[in-house]
Amino acid sequence: MDFMQLVSLAPWTLITQWCNLLILMLLVKKFLFKPVLAILQKRQDEVDKIYADANKAKEDANTLRADYENRLAAAKEEAGEIVKAASAQAQHRSTELVSEAQAKVAAMMTRAEAEIAQEKKKAINEIKDEISGMAVDIASKVVEREISAKDHEKLIEDFIKNVGEAS
Repeated sequence: MDFMQLVSLAPWTLITQWCNLLILMLLVKKFLFKPVLAILQKRQDEVDKIYADANKAKEDANTLRADYENRLAAAKEEAGEIVKAASAQAQHRSTELVSEAQAKVAAMMTRAEAEIAQEKKKAINEIKDEISGMAVDIASKVVEREISAKDHEKLIEDFIKNVGEAS
């Protein structure tokens, strides 16, 4: 075909091709682009939702972490206060126990000194009683007989010996 024939056919062919192209574009747009765009939009919405959920979970985790750290700090502070209170109470109780022990020791020492003094007086009184008894015995022996110098020395030695045994 020559060029003229082509050109003479061209306007109707060209119009038909343009109509076919337009119809094809409308069909592709309606049946292909709209569903594809809808699928893409749906996927975009899902991705946005996943990102939003992830951000919300991250914020929740940060909130929980901050709450946990605050509670941990409060627990540490409370534990420190409890340890301080227990230490102060133990120190106070220790001081009380030492004071009570010192008071008991002082009372025991006072009682012991009083008992020692009483026992000493009792021993002295017993010795005096024995000496008195011996003096009476000696006096009764002296009265019974006349004493010579030798007997007198012997009585004194016996007396000293008995006093030594009594103590």
